[in-house]
Amino acid sequence: MFRKSNKERQIDLFGSTMALLPDGATNKYNDTNYWHNQFRQEITYPIDESPYKVLFNQTMGAPNASIRILIGMMVMKEAFGWSDSQLFEQCQFNLLVRSAIGLFNMNDLLPAESTYYLFRKRIYEYHRLTGENLLEKTFAQITREQIKQFDVNGRKIRMDSKLIGSNIAYYSRYEIIHQTLNRFYKTLSKSEQAKLSLSERQHLDELTGEEPNKTIFRSTKEEIHGRLQFIGMLIYKLLKTFIGQTSEDYQLLKRIFDEQYEVIKNQKVQLRPKEEIASGSVQSPHDPDSAFRQKGEKKVKGYSVNITETVSQEGLDLITSVIVEPANTADKDFVQPAIKATTEITGQHVQTVYLDGAYQSPDNDEFCSEIDMVYTGLQGNTSRYDLNMTPEGLMVTDTQTGECIQAKKAKKLKNSKEDRWVIKTSEGRVYFGQQAIRASMLRKTMNNRPIEEIRKRNNVEATIFQVAFPLRNGKSKYRGLFKQCNWAFCRCLYINLVRIIKFIKQTYQER
Repeated sequence: MFRKSNKERQIDLFGSTMALLPDGATNKYNDTNYWHNQFRQEITYPIDESPYKVLFNQTMGAPNASIRILIGMMVMKEAFGWSDSQLFEQCQFNLLVRSAIGLFNMNDLLPAESTYYLFRKRIYEYHRLTGENLLEKTFAQITREQIKQFDVNGRKIRMDSKLIGSNIAYYSRYEIIHQTLNRFYKTLSKSEQAKLSLSERQHLDELTGEEPNKTIFRSTKEEIHGRLQFIGMLIYKLLKTFIGQTSEDYQLLKRIFDEQYEVIKNQKVQLRPKEEIASGSVQSPHDPDSAFRQKGEKKVKGYSVNITETVSQEGLDLITSVIVEPANTADKDFVQPAIKATTEITGQHVQTVYLDGAYQSPDNDEFCSEIDMVYTGLQGNTSRYDLNMTPEGLMVTDTQTGECIQAKKAKKLKNSKEDRWVIKTSEGRVYFGQQAIRASMLRKTMNNRPIEEIRKRNNVEATIFQVAFPLRNGKSKYRGLFKQCNWAFCRCLYINLVRIIKFIKQTYQER
């Protein structure tokens, strides 16, 4: 059975922390504006435990620790970048940390480590089965209440994204395939291994005892290609032998095979060319959710975190949307879900969005037709030609010569329904598609914006910096999309808290 915990903790006359502190320390400990009291009032206490009821039933029993305390500990860990051992040490001996999660008495028991880990495991299992992240619900619920409490204006927002690396080693193609095969083979019982032929078991035993990085070091390119071809045949036989398995290791092996190989005539397995391997393919069997992306000169195997926050002149700004996806997700794909999430949390219609040019696309223009989209820059170099669509057709102005030319419609590209235009110049024919026309129109709109409007997006970069501050070399200490999401939700809850504390302090000083 599930039972909610009681917010009001009974103060022990002899074990109360306040009773043991000297007068000067008591005043600071009781200061309602001090961070530990604000943490408890803005994060720990407001947590609605009801959504977590689904994690407990008659067979699982009731939680033997407060869910509020457990979630508060999760947020505290990411707020200060602690390890699990540091978290429990601080919660046991740091009086301010204990107060922040609602432990006022020296004899109040901290949840056992096993309880903490089991709770996180149940959240993960529930997400794996249903696709619903309970911590995301908590982030939305707390932020929604904070927006109402402090009357935050959510009609103007800004967003930005950041690539973060996964906590994985950089594997070659051979290592990815080899290690995924080994992971699956080691999960097979002896009776399951007996389904394979003697020669297949011998080859697999040999591969299991091999260190793939050493094999790569002492082998030529042709030898590695031959081994990959041979391993592909082994994987194909394994998948056919154990077809119907639902284990994660089997599904991962099947995914690797589909990404790296193809079956041609007579069931012959052939290694795919490198050029056909998508950026979303498995980068490591230890973190199959991560993806590859190259942004400028930066190469990342990991995830992309998109942050959306409110924009006000003098009031409080809070993060309203946190979205984490594999690194190969384009920025333009974040716009619609971020606006929807912000609207749901604030209960206000978004009127203006400040963002950079990487977020623009025709689909987003249609979705945001009633929203003022303020772009601060567009990808690519500025075109030599200024394009203007008129009732008579497309007018093209050469910015170098000042010549104005009326373009003619050109033949559509194969498999394309979009119109395109062409002009003749001394250098040859120049074609213009819908994307070039859109870019020209957007640049004109941007140039007509006041510089103050353009600069309003800049502050979200500081938010991105704060979110990623605990990362080392831009790499997360976690693996898997679910863990990356929870890390981001906890970080953003804490960042919102810091902003609230500063806002309260500033308001108090002004009075």
